[in-house]
Amino acid sequence: MAGKIKAGIIGGAGYTGGELIRLLLNHPEAELSFVHSKSNEGNYLHHVHQDLLGDTNLKFTGKLGEADVLFLCLGHGEARKFLENNTIDPAVSIIDLSQDFRLEDSSSFGDRHFIYGLPELNRDNIRKAKNIANPGCFATAIQLGLLPLAKNGLLDEIHTTGITGSTGAGQGLSQTSHFSWRANNVQAYKTLNHQHLREIGESLRQLRPGHNMILNFIPWRGDFTRGIFISSQIHCEEKESTMNELYENFYEGHPFTILGSEPIFLKQVINTNKCIIQLEKVGSKLVVHSIIDNLLKGASGQAVQNMNLMFGFDECAGLKLKAAAF
Repeated sequence: MAGKIKAGIIGGAGYTGGELIRLLLNHPEAELSFVHSKSNEGNYLHHVHQDLLGDTNLKFTGKLGEADVLFLCLGHGEARKFLENNTIDPAVSIIDLSQDFRLEDSSSFGDRHFIYGLPELNRDNIRKAKNIANPGCFATAIQLGLLPLAKNGLLDEIHTTGITGSTGAGQGLSQTSHFSWRANNVQAYKTLNHQHLREIGESLRQLRPGHNMILNFIPWRGDFTRGIFISSQIHCEEKESTMNELYENFYEGHPFTILGSEPIFLKQVINTNKCIIQLEKVGSKLVVHSIIDNLLKGASGQAVQNMNLMFGFDECAGLKLKAAAF
């Protein structure tokens, strides 16, 4: 495609919308053509995302503008409603960041079919896709830790815990997202019943059809703003060196998923599109740690990664971000 593509954002006032704006403003192959927000129509972007002061004079709009790709940064259930209430040119690609089209039985809307947008699993299909369902943040971190095991038939029962920052709850305030509640506090929630379990299961079975895998997942709310730390435990008789080689081979050629040999920590991935994985073998147990930034690899960064693949750009274009160590 000659020249830059035009990108539009629907729902640009929240956390994921803000991250997308920042990424697209600095993308070498894309031009941010409009940012849609009913509640902020007419306001400068930097009135809501104040760090953008001096970076852009774009204003939020209540109308749809010209776009080659449309990012839907809407609440769960709202993306489907938006498509029902607005006519989008079939030539426009859609990348949806909600959970509305992630599952196989809900992956179509009219003539549009949405491909599950986890590049480490579906990169070839994403390159040919017109529409993408961006994975969930917990789902991304858990799947990237487990995919090599699923491919090699090493998953039966998995016990997973994961902690996420407050931005994972979105920008709207609730009792558990207020600073006074979140500070110096940790809480388990949606125990064994998180909404991302179905999409994780579908991805694992994609690599091992017919194999019965049980995932027991307990998520925690953490006392920090962004990032996800996952620890998954399985029974495994293989040597740690064998498992490290298995992971290295699986993720060879995938630029954002990296295997670490030392204990990993969240600050390594905050403000990046990376997933870093570390394996620990203790007796017959294998523990897989995986970390991501929930707003980037878990949302907007992965959405841009998918856009890059769809339009034939360098997969890393606009995503060469550096973590801030302190």
